[in-house]
Amino acid sequence: MEFRFQRRIRLAPGVRLPTTRLRPGLSLGPPGISLRVERGEAGEPLPVDLEITASGEIRYRHPDGTRLSAAESREVRRLGESTLREALVAHCEALNAQLDRLGRLHVETPAPHATGYQPRSYPESPPLPEAEPSPAWWQRLWMPARGRLERERAERQARHAEAYRAWEWRKAEFDAREFRRQRREEAASRDDPEAMQQTLVERLHELDWPRETLLDFELVDDCRTLAVDIDLPGAEEMPDRRWRMPAKRIKLTPQRLTVTQQRRLYQDYLYGAAVRVLGAAFARLPRLEQAIVSGYRRLDDPEAPEGGERRYLYSVKATRAQWEALAFDELAGRDPGEVLAGFTLRREPTRGGELSAITPFAPDWRWR
Repeated sequence: MEFRFQRRIRLAPGVRLPTTRLRPGLSLGPPGISLRVERGEAGEPLPVDLEITASGEIRYRHPDGTRLSAAESREVRRLGESTLREALVAHCEALNAQLDRLGRLHVETPAPHATGYQPRSYPESPPLPEAEPSPAWWQRLWMPARGRLERERAERQARHAEAYRAWEWRKAEFDAREFRRQRREEAASRDDPEAMQQTLVERLHELDWPRETLLDFELVDDCRTLAVDIDLPGAEEMPDRRWRMPAKRIKLTPQRLTVTQQRRLYQDYLYGAAVRVLGAAFARLPRLEQAIVSGYRRLDDPEAPEGGERRYLYSVKATRAQWEALAFDELAGRDPGEVLAGFTLRREPTRGGELSAITPFAPDWRWR
């Protein structure tokens, strides 16, 4: 397969949602959620991993992956019903929110005035000292016990000091990366082609992709035109159901989307991804005057990362003047396909709502 553009990057998944063909774990990635079920005075808390089948049934596993026996599962449900229900309700809300977000990627598009370096703070808080236990009165008086308490206190302080030094090193490395990023993004505004490309790559990595995505791009026309090809997921790779928690059972209940809802979600994601890429490009590359974004599906062997024929589904071309005229405060109430239709958009929808193959736009320096 021939590549239209010189630069290729591989974007790791951000939001990863289950479909009917993938077991939904109780987290955004395997092996699921890990809980500790309190057993009162019966003993230590019982660690349990939860697995959810495609139908929403719950399977209980030990941390090593082996299934709990029927008796153990009943005990977990009896002792930890409230804990299980809270976790499952939170999981339903997270899955449904992520499903909604897939169809609303365009709402998070940055306005073109959001240019330049945006500082980021180190996200990790410094480690706190370990809590000091309250010794009994006799431990304060009896010399051997008091000596043991002092040794334990010294060990806690040493562990905290070591953890704090490790945190300081990680923060220093983060601050150094941020300083390099600041210099690079400031250089991008001064028309450094390499800095412009690196800044664009970083911004594209920050977007949420439901699967590993290949993206080709090229800056041409003295870095005034950007052309991007997006490797799109297939409709079968998108989630097709919502989840809810029944009132009287410890399980999840799937609610399948209608065919119309699935098609709408798929197209909203395809068009929303293009809007987000256009926004990242115009916001972070002040020199840019025109951007072309085209989306394609790989045929023949969709699993082959570098192979397969390309079938382009849409191609949009926008100038900076057109992009700056967009009402960004109204994006939440607009359809992403409608947003793209305000620019030069090439697509061929069928009567059934599918997208036929098209010929994408190519960079052309004569447009100015």
